[in-house]
Amino acid sequence: MARIAGVDIPNNKRGEIALTYIYGIGRSSAQKILTSAGVSWDKKVQDWTDDDQNNVRTVIGERFKVEGELRSEIQINIKRLMDIGAYRGIRHRLGLPVRGQSTKNNARTRKGRKKTVANKKKATK
Repeated sequence: MARIAGVDIPNNKRGEIALTYIYGIGRSSAQKILTSAGVSWDKKVQDWTDDDQNNVRTVIGERFKVEGELRSEIQINIKRLMDIGAYRGIRHRLGLPVRGQSTKNNARTRKGRKKTVANKKKATK
């Protein structure tokens, strides 16, 4: 298994797909990385030479922010939004959807499990 940016990427997958196992790298980024490293997209990771692995490592190290560094930057950005009291920061603080989604019926991923609220009792005459 090749280890790039602190992540073991799978040997039996094509390079383009295998690089997406690294947080912060998607398909298009993986294609750019492999092109600039001079490695074929279709070449499986197990077929990479040591030079190929080193080229990919250097390209990722120089041009991309990945894994822990990227995660911490995102957390800092969210904290900044919460500190300045921006709308998005307030939504983060309340655990509600941030990007304008409806919350009347859905949004269970952000809101958590249903909490049933009892109806008001009717006054008897």
